[in-house]
Amino acid sequence: MAEHMTEHIALVVNGTPREGDVEPRRMLVQFLREDLELTGTHVGCDTSQCGACTVTIDGMAIKSCTMLAVQADGANVKTIEGMQAADGSLHALQEGFWAKHGLQCGFCTPGMIMAASDLLARNADPTDDEIRHAIEGNICRCTGYHNIVLAIREAASLVRAGASAPTPTSITA
Repeated sequence: MAEHMTEHIALVVNGTPREGDVEPRRMLVQFLREDLELTGTHVGCDTSQCGACTVTIDGMAIKSCTMLAVQADGANVKTIEGMQAADGSLHALQEGFWAKHGLQCGFCTPGMIMAASDLLARNADPTDDEIRHAIEGNICRCTGYHNIVLAIREAASLVRAGASAPTPTSITA
């Protein structure tokens, strides 16, 4: 009987140090959902087409269905669960999606918000074209994107007015 080879990984997820033993072929989305029980990160396609699994890794939006968990060793990972403040208040992006009806079924919403957080961390006043470019790898089958763009624009306005803003993370080589 063959033994399963595992690698030990240690990363920070939503501000909390986490560790685990994973098979080298295990995808990050599986580790997040199944091992850490962070089910807000959705699996829509397993082929990097839909963006429902988007999280931020060291401040950059990444599709977690195509990243191995071992590749995230030592990284700072943020999922949709990490967007809400400790006191329970919603992040400006969550507020924007609520206020501007940027969701219908909600399946794509976590990935959209995580992709938008990457954008707003780098550009506090994006144009509609910049917003559309930032979310072009995220598919919504319900809204037609108009209200999603309005929601991200609203969030940018809230951030500029002093709401909690995503912060870019320095990446060190």
